[in-house]
Amino acid sequence: MPSDAEFATLTGPFRPELLAHCYRMLGSIQDAEDLVQETYLRAWRAFGGFEGRSSLRRWLYTIATRTALTALETRARRPLPSGLGAPADDHRVAVAPREPSVAWLQPAPDALLGTGDPAAVVAGRTGVRLAFIAALQLLSARQRAVLTLRDVLGFRTAEVAELLDTSVAAVDSALRRARARLAEAGPVAEEVAEPDERTRRSLLDAYVSAFVRADPEALVDLLRADVELEMPPTPTWFTGRPAVVGFLAARVLSPDRWRFTPTRANGQPAFVVHRRTDEGQDLPYGIQVLTLLGERVARITAFNDPSLVATFESAPDAAGRSVR
Repeated sequence: MPSDAEFATLTGPFRPELLAHCYRMLGSIQDAEDLVQETYLRAWRAFGGFEGRSSLRRWLYTIATRTALTALETRARRPLPSGLGAPADDHRVAVAPREPSVAWLQPAPDALLGTGDPAAVVAGRTGVRLAFIAALQLLSARQRAVLTLRDVLGFRTAEVAELLDTSVAAVDSALRRARARLAEAGPVAEEVAEPDERTRRSLLDAYVSAFVRADPEALVDLLRADVELEMPPTPTWFTGRPAVVGFLAARVLSPDRWRFTPTRANGQPAFVVHRRTDEGQDLPYGIQVLTLLGERVARITAFNDPSLVATFESAPDAAGRSVR
């Protein structure tokens, strides 16, 4: 049995990518962290029997994937509101009450997934973007595993078959079905090329300023005509600039009510959001993740779940500091 220090030295570098893998499988960063802990516990207990017939990385992925498949036997898929019903194009519609009983898809901090490293951004961003993670939820657990192992992580078919203890033919069949299912669902590969750094910073600064000043007219200039807004755990979601701006102006914007702290989630610009009470206290409110296309905001995904704030505030930034 290795010492704790030896085991950590050998296996520690794989933790961020294993966390990203478990997140793709489960759609929850909190559940993924628990699963990685379980993976490392199982690996530590079994390390004495690891004979090096496969790489250490592949061995860890075997444990993590099989642990995830077991966990998914008793868990429902995690949707976004856009995966449950049609959007509203009129902000005056009755907004459905929150559905806290639904296990919603969660965002994931880049810093925890390793995509905060500039060298890993280009390679890892597509595989964790919200549209892709949401699309994975349409697949069965085994199809999800096969697709991510082959198309995201680049394992060979024979390696995936060995990892899942199945045949090459079974892997090929599951991969075909998974790809076909995603194709039926429509485009899931969003444009990952963001504006240049100067334009991106200007756009994000203007977006925050519009919220803080409660200026809906300023938002009009920042959003695409076909912008979409969803706000789990609220099932109602909106499409089109008039509906989105109208909803925000009527029900969200209020001067000096919101505090936005920049971060990154799922390879995308994001904010940790606090809401100021009438007494002047800033309370955790949730995480906003933006999808940028060209020089405009194409989608706002507002995860209005205060419990997510702690996950993001404790995640280190690129300089090793927490967001707080």
